Amino acid sequence: MYLTQPLHKALRECPGREALVFADRRSTYQDLVRQVATLASVLKGLGLKEGERAGILALNSDRYVTFVFGVLWAGGVFNTVNIRWSPVEIAYSLDDCDTRILFVDDEFVPLIKEVRTLSKSLETVVYIGEKACPEGMLNLAELMAGAEPVDDAGRSGDQLACILYTGGTTGAPKGVMLSHANLYTCSIGAVMPACRGDGVVGLHSAPFFHVAGVGLILQLTLRLGTHVIVPRFEEVAVMSAIQRERVVETFLVPTMMRAVLAHPRFPEFDLSSLRCMMYGASPIDSTLLKKAMTAWPEASFLQLYGMTELSPVVCILPDYCHSDAAYADKLMAAGLPAHMAEVRVVDSEDNEVPRGQVGEIVARGPMVMRGYWNKPEQTEEALRRGWMHTGDAGYMDDAGYVFLVDRIKDMVVTGGENVYSVEVEDALLRMPAIAQCAVIGVPDEKWGERVHAVIVLAAGAEAAEADIVAHCKTLIANYKCPRSFEFVDEMPLSGAGKILKYKLKEAHWSGQGRRIG
Repeated sequence: MYLTQPLHKALRECPGREALVFADRRSTYQDLVRQVATLASVLKGLGLKEGERAGILALNSDRYVTFVFGVLWAGGVFNTVNIRWSPVEIAYSLDDCDTRILFVDDEFVPLIKEVRTLSKSLETVVYIGEKACPEGMLNLAELMAGAEPVDDAGRSGDQLACILYTGGTTGAPKGVMLSHANLYTCSIGAVMPACRGDGVVGLHSAPFFHVAGVGLILQLTLRLGTHVIVPRFEEVAVMSAIQRERVVETFLVPTMMRAVLAHPRFPEFDLSSLRCMMYGASPIDSTLLKKAMTAWPEASFLQLYGMTELSPVVCILPDYCHSDAAYADKLMAAGLPAHMAEVRVVDSEDNEVPRGQVGEIVARGPMVMRGYWNKPEQTEEALRRGWMHTGDAGYMDDAGYVFLVDRIKDMVVTGGENVYSVEVEDALLRMPAIAQCAVIGVPDEKWGERVHAVIVLAAGAEAAEADIVAHCKTLIANYKCPRSFEFVDEMPLSGAGKILKYKLKEAHWSGQGRRIG
């Protein structure tokens, strides 16, 4: 299995099909393959050897897609750098896996001087922006103009394809090693649902540095589809692109979906071309999901559940669970295990628990990572007994559906009772006045921990704490209801749109002698 295979197929089967659409640039698959093969030549000329790493620090663009395939074509390993990181964190990720070549666009040029100072490995910076090339960087356009295409290096199977760093939501980032086979088999499993057809027009707004962004690039290319790309998620840009390009499928993190549906200009756009709406990367509440299904009645919906270490998809909730009333009790499930994945739920001793009982979700199969770069002990811990331990708490029902109830570290233990934050958040978000929320455990002298809600109110809305509690009591048990509140203007988010709960916890747990989860 080799990730450049779809490009070879495209040359034979559909060379004139549109491959990339970005701003005012459009490329066919024939154009893309030529650009990829030429970029591979450039990388080799810069000293990239087989198995060595090349990094990119940039917003989404057509050049980002070319970079991913160009590095693979050259026989290298790509390192997509988190665009939300500080120079210290960026330098850490480059040095950790000895990334010597870094591609950078206009957005991140101002960081490079400090990154160069901090990094011991970085040698060459290649500019891929739209302006004049900054001093001390190489101009990609000039390098490409002076290079000739080279043959595909043909790396495949268990050979390393990329190192993707975890977002650092629970401590120091770890470099997740994914092979060609990891990503290829996962892509096949993720595109098997019926609504994901061949040759479709897909929109990318999820950040490409994230495993979801990388996975979506590979999954759409596998089907020889057209990549419509916006630099970053922005509601009007997303809606405009869907309308203009007649986009058939896209992926939105729940926070993105909520923002699109709440935008005052939402009714102005014709989004009727959408036939496949994928969502995932963080839990979705039932109110939002039902609102989205009403807003896009012609679209099939797919929930994708997984993590970087699983390349990334391991469970899929198919469309019929969203559209068939007979499956109404499955609507909030993470899904059924993907075709290439085995999933089970275990206790602290790795014994499988009975159906319906909460434990840790673990998985095995060809999509499981090769390990963490230069971290053998953490690799052994994560992959103990041959199963990837996700850190997610959940259960499996009698029909084999997996339900996610919380991150194990986000579970609140109050007065000896386990409270899963996802359940409380779902209750809170059924209140129209609440636009966004996060439930965490905070220290409590009486209960050990208490349920604490951090809330962003909807524009112009008001809500008294007593009214919120009264609302929650109609949906969940009294002990699960928030006992304290915090109202904020915005949530701290990761680059993938996940709420960073550890940042919310810091102020409460500092000096308490407990590690922030």
